[in-house]
Amino acid sequence: MRFIKIYRQALAVLRSDKRLAIMLGAANIIVAGLQFLDPVLFGRVIGLLTRSDQLPSNELWSQSATLLGIWFAVGASAIAANIATSLHSERMAHHNRLQVMNRYFSHVLSLPLSFHGDIHSGRLMKVMLGGSDALFGLWLTFFKDQLSTYVAVIALLPFTFLLNWRLALTLVVLVVVFVVLTVAVVRKTEAGQRRVEYYHSHLAGTAQDALANVMVVQSFTRLAAESRIFGQIIDDVIRYQFPVLNWWAVVNVLTRAASTLAVIAIVLIGTVLHIQGKATVGEIVSFMGFATLLIGRLESAVQFASRLFLQVPILEDFFGVLDAKSSVPENPNAVELRAPRGEVRFDKVGFAYPGGPSILTDVSFTARPGTSVALVGQTGAGKSTVMNLLQRLWDPVHGTIKIDGQDLRDVSLESLRSAIGVVFQESMLFNRSIRENLRIGRFEATDEDIERACRQADAHEFIIRQPQGYDTVVGERGATLSGGQRQRLAIARALLKDPPILILDEATSALDAATEARVSRAMATLMKGRTTFIIAHRLSTVRDADEILVFDQGRVVERGSFDQLLARQGRFAELVATQLSPAVAHAAE
Repeated sequence: MRFIKIYRQALAVLRSDKRLAIMLGAANIIVAGLQFLDPVLFGRVIGLLTRSDQLPSNELWSQSATLLGIWFAVGASAIAANIATSLHSERMAHHNRLQVMNRYFSHVLSLPLSFHGDIHSGRLMKVMLGGSDALFGLWLTFFKDQLSTYVAVIALLPFTFLLNWRLALTLVVLVVVFVVLTVAVVRKTEAGQRRVEYYHSHLAGTAQDALANVMVVQSFTRLAAESRIFGQIIDDVIRYQFPVLNWWAVVNVLTRAASTLAVIAIVLIGTVLHIQGKATVGEIVSFMGFATLLIGRLESAVQFASRLFLQVPILEDFFGVLDAKSSVPENPNAVELRAPRGEVRFDKVGFAYPGGPSILTDVSFTARPGTSVALVGQTGAGKSTVMNLLQRLWDPVHGTIKIDGQDLRDVSLESLRSAIGVVFQESMLFNRSIRENLRIGRFEATDEDIERACRQADAHEFIIRQPQGYDTVVGERGATLSGGQRQRLAIARALLKDPPILILDEATSALDAATEARVSRAMATLMKGRTTFIIAHRLSTVRDADEILVFDQGRVVERGSFDQLLARQGRFAELVATQLSPAVAHAAE
């Protein structure tokens, strides 16, 4: 069953705390054993009292004192074991919850863009928080309560047969009823709870979408519409959740009824056996204690099972993300990339997404150290895919990509990406201070390094005019800055990283002419001495490139300088004419 599989996976996460888990397991065995002695000792005391008229006074007091002394020692030991179990269970659960959150976070960040393109960030956040909270509750409850329940049922229940096998059978029937009811309801409600979790994830994704695009929501008067969509998903959650809750409510009612019937059955059967001389009063009292103990334990187990069952879908999603494999696995024997020159060579590279058509075919070129190479072509021609392969966001299906003679698949991902700087069309700033955003490229950079890079990127002057200067928080995605300011920070960030290879991905396409001029001067500084790749739709921005590669349907169809390509009157000349002639552009649309 999925239920058992998830249960085992959740407990397997605790391998790093194996010794503590074993210690807690031993403590639970002690707790269960000591609690099981309670009914036995109580029955002995009652049995002693029923024979009090047959014993001398001094012997009665002696036996009573012995039993009460043992009972006191058992109770004190149980209290101590419970304190130790609760204390260490809490610590272990808290510690491992934070550890597994950190593991999840690091793993998700390491997964390629192909993974992030298929799953909503809001859902990833919900799965991380919901899954770690569910694991915390499972671990805590397991080691504080449930493990001792299993010990009581599996190990100590057979012990009752030694006392009186007839009364023990009544307890066995009670346990069987609990188990059968729980399994039946789990199977009955499994599909419904999976549907509930789907709508919960949909709810998180919808909220994330609306909040991330609140300007669009307000500008297009979508407030009522977005609220209505959100409300409809809530209605779906309720529609599927209530039947599941109803079934578990039925389980609780039936288990309580079974508990009551079990106690009554023990009294009736015990009375009959006592009349026949097959059970003493002390045994009957002990078994009533066993029944009360087991009933409390089993009711707690059913409640635990119901909570865990409701959390199975979120835990499945949590472990599904943890088990997700990267499409660019790192070679176990990977070495550090050494790229002092920054030469990039594509040799007959072909690429297609899994199960999809060919995106790149037989792409070959060499970018010499310190030169600039522009990649142009219509949308979907393969330009961005080539740069994604250079950063090893995907691996080519055919051919090789080398930097200074080293195959990218043979070097570590961290050293590869450390050697490449990227300035995106969107500067992608964090909701942190300017200084922290700049240090993303080089954490150990000094304040002097940061200021030098900002001066080179023509950013220092506007930074010092900010309310807190370099310590000014820029807001989500740099919302408090203009587009030109954000882009100059992105250039300063790349300068600070100081990589031998640079990718400019439509870095000025969203800027006005005056701002573009300032940013272009900063980019000229950034490009000096680096092997630079320029992805551009506006062909006027690639006029000074050392070489231009013209892509069409995943192939390099032309290459050369700006003037050489214009003179050929080929595909590049057609693209230039399309951009320079509004009439041609309108006809092309």
